[in-house]
Amino acid sequence: MESEQERCRLVLVVPKIEDAKAQEKLLGDALRGGDVASVILPQYDEAFDAFQARAERIVPLIQNYDAAALIAGDTRVVGRVKADGIHIEGGAPEIAEAVERFAPRMIVGGGNAKERHQALEIGEANPDYIFFGLLDGDTHANTHPKNLELGEWWASMVEIPCIVMGGSEPASAVEVAHTWAEFVALGRAVFEAPGGPAAMVAQINAALDEKAPRFEY
Repeated sequence: MESEQERCRLVLVVPKIEDAKAQEKLLGDALRGGDVASVILPQYDEAFDAFQARAERIVPLIQNYDAAALIAGDTRVVGRVKADGIHIEGGAPEIAEAVERFAPRMIVGGGNAKERHQALEIGEANPDYIFFGLLDGDTHANTHPKNLELGEWWASMVEIPCIVMGGSEPASAVEVAHTWAEFVALGRAVFEAPGGPAAMVAQINAALDEKAPRFEY
């Protein structure tokens, strides 16, 4: 999760797939497709032991492609599987606690802020990033308008990087990039792509290269 970069970068949210090998293959294909800043692995409703076993297989795969592996789930798993960080889906109190426990040795971020006041409270904990949207919030083709509005507002005034959850269509990546958010998170747009995840990651990066605004530092 770089603090300085040329343009908005892609973050992947691993989908819920019962078959672990199928999930690994999809993720490996996506990572082979091109630049990915980080991958968020949600626990969903999986039991602790099963989730830890899954994470033990997936985290090294993510790191092998120089992406940051972020665990969204039981915090005990993070250290045990040597993940790079933790994604907190709760609000400011949960993030503040995680920052105190895990930073700076691990990346800590998240939030699911639904309005500006919540976002600013999260920012007071000084996480590594704030996340606008739900990890499974890509139920529509376009990015949720509220998340776009919050991302644009945040990026214009706060130095802490933000990730905005995109929609189910790949064009939502460019939509997010134009808010000046540092990262766009995608799930269905990549993992359910008709041509496969690798081709879609390549396509999204090409679109961001062509259309995303460039940051100035």
